[in-house]
Amino acid sequence: MDLRTLTTLSGVSGNEYEVRSAIIEQLQSMGISYECDVMGNVIAKKGSRGPKVLLDAHMDEVGLVITHIEKNGFLRFARVGGIDPRVLVSKRVLVGKEKLPGVIGAKAIHLQERDERSRVIPIDQLFIDIGAESLEQAKSKVQPGDYVAFDTEYEELAPGIIKAKALDDRVGCALLFEVLKQDWQDIQLYAVFAVQEEIGLRGAKVAAFAVEPDMGIALEGTVCADIPGTDKEFQATRLGKGAAISIMDRGSIPNRAMLDQLVKIAENEAIPYQFREATSGGNDAGAIQQAKAGCPVASVSVPCRCIHTPCSIMSMSDFDAARKLVIKFLESVEGGFRP
Repeated sequence: MDLRTLTTLSGVSGNEYEVRSAIIEQLQSMGISYECDVMGNVIAKKGSRGPKVLLDAHMDEVGLVITHIEKNGFLRFARVGGIDPRVLVSKRVLVGKEKLPGVIGAKAIHLQERDERSRVIPIDQLFIDIGAESLEQAKSKVQPGDYVAFDTEYEELAPGIIKAKALDDRVGCALLFEVLKQDWQDIQLYAVFAVQEEIGLRGAKVAAFAVEPDMGIALEGTVCADIPGTDKEFQATRLGKGAAISIMDRGSIPNRAMLDQLVKIAENEAIPYQFREATSGGNDAGAIQQAKAGCPVASVSVPCRCIHTPCSIMSMSDFDAARKLVIKFLESVEGGFRP
């Protein structure tokens, strides 16, 4: 399944049904066995002997949820996942199962007091306009608890440079499908399409507890900070410079043997790579590492500019580097590598 298809789907944390259905359909067409757990994770498996390797990518995305409908038909909302309120004003959104088009609004600048113009507009002063004229009209289409996804068109801005929503972490899901195309013999590969990463790594924790892997790798779309105003030493990753290998983050410290093996493979195979030069944030590796009796983990990511916003940007060359690196790593496990 390609990135265009994956990023077009709506799957805010806790409401991953549409993404999950598409993933299951793709797995069935590939003839790959899978199961769904009570959390909603999809766990695909290939191979019947050798060490258990868990590859994880989360299918959920950041978004919004409706909390209240005003008398005049405007919708109040809360954030689902880490979203900066500064990126929300005037963004197009899709509301509820019917994907009603809407726009996030706020008081016009002409009506703002002087001090209001110099500060971030808080969430409780924003609203979604779906064109409803009354509470009754809005309630005939929307209810509190309905989820809201950003309405962003997939587009190639330049050769190999992709703009889309939900690259965190549909890029990881696309990588999982690339890995599942391979014929694995001497590993038991568990490909986990996890839910609810953006609100606390919840799906991965449950999946890893059930699988009890011998090692795990989180595949992510990670922060890319090669933008104006960011000094070079604070640019966590850089677009077009290869797959990003984490050295540490808020949730996990990678197994040193796995980290060294990833670097060795990248250098021996001339696969472009970079270190994720930041320790903030986290991903499902943190949950996998601590599941049950624990297991060694690592993280391989694709740098994405403007992450956790309605619109992110990535390079297909970084995606290709991550794909090659992960496949070669798994081949080394088949060949006897153990952390």
